[in-house]
Amino acid sequence: MKGITKFLEKIGRGVGKVVGALYQAGRDSIDQVIKNILPFMAFISFVIGLILVTGVGDLLAKALQPLANNPIGLVIMSLIIGLPVLSPLLGPGAVIAQIIGTLLGTLFANKTLPVATALPALFAINPQVGCDFIPVGLALGEAEPETVEVGVPAVLFSRLITGPIAVIIAWLASFGL
Repeated sequence: MKGITKFLEKIGRGVGKVVGALYQAGRDSIDQVIKNILPFMAFISFVIGLILVTGVGDLLAKALQPLANNPIGLVIMSLIIGLPVLSPLLGPGAVIAQIIGTLLGTLFANKTLPVATALPALFAINPQVGCDFIPVGLALGEAEPETVEVGVPAVLFSRLITGPIAVIIAWLASFGL
């Protein structure tokens, strides 16, 4: 009888630990969402609305559209969009990439731009991807303030460097399309 009681007691404790760990994980998840993700989503919604309402996205897209004619222009476009000061502002919701992509898509459809530039153009309009989420990602990882101070600029500058490289690689890969 004591053996069965001890066995059931061990199972009860084990189940209690699992349930307790899952309950705490749920509490921690809700806490993270409330402290980090919801404020970020509100901020991004504001930035997207601001870009759409002011027409800055359309102006920037129309200004960058002529650069899509050749690989050098695409590299320049990538450098402009990947600027560490601009990329966190251009990244939210990929609004700028959507607008430029739509304009370029119509140019490809009208055969104004050669199809071979479609792949490099995709990489040229997207060097800002993820730059808006860096601070939130570091906060979710519970990074130290010093890590955030170094990490955010490091990723922004790395995107400035890797963006044009990606355009060049995409351009090389697009031969024969």
